[in-house]
Amino acid sequence: MKIFLIFLVAIFFTTGCVKKDNTCGYADSAAVAPAAEVQQLRDSMSLYGITATPHPSGFFYKINAQGSGTSVANLCTNITVMYKGKFFDGRVFDSSKTGEVQNFQLGQVIAAWQKGVPLVSKGGDIDLYIPPSLAYGADPVPRSGPVVIPANSYLMFNVHIVDIQ
Repeated sequence: MKIFLIFLVAIFFTTGCVKKDNTCGYADSAAVAPAAEVQQLRDSMSLYGITATPHPSGFFYKINAQGSGTSVANLCTNITVMYKGKFFDGRVFDSSKTGEVQNFQLGQVIAAWQKGVPLVSKGGDIDLYIPPSLAYGADPVPRSGPVVIPANSYLMFNVHIVDIQ
């Protein structure tokens, strides 16, 4: 019995000293859009009368509201958003339902979101104009059957940051 008690005490003290790995495993994307994609995006924005700020990686953004709450710390940060994704012709391909939010870690989304969302804080609102290489690239995106986003699509997202944790 005494050996068993000593063994339990030893386990208690050694497990308390074990360092836990809390990393989520996402690595920052080094993706940069090719110049031809950036130019085509710029041309599309000009055609539709959109002015926005270029990001060094090749997407463009317009901050509608900076927000004043918590900021994104890294790709492991949990974000809660309301969003709408459209093509340049105005067709909506995806959105959060009216009044509902979506939750995920920033590392789970496309590269342009990973780089664009941290530009605003909790309560912020941002428009992202994205070339294919910073979105879904040459891969068409199906949703339960038919293709929702064709390969090599240029996309627009409006993202409202409800919460950052």
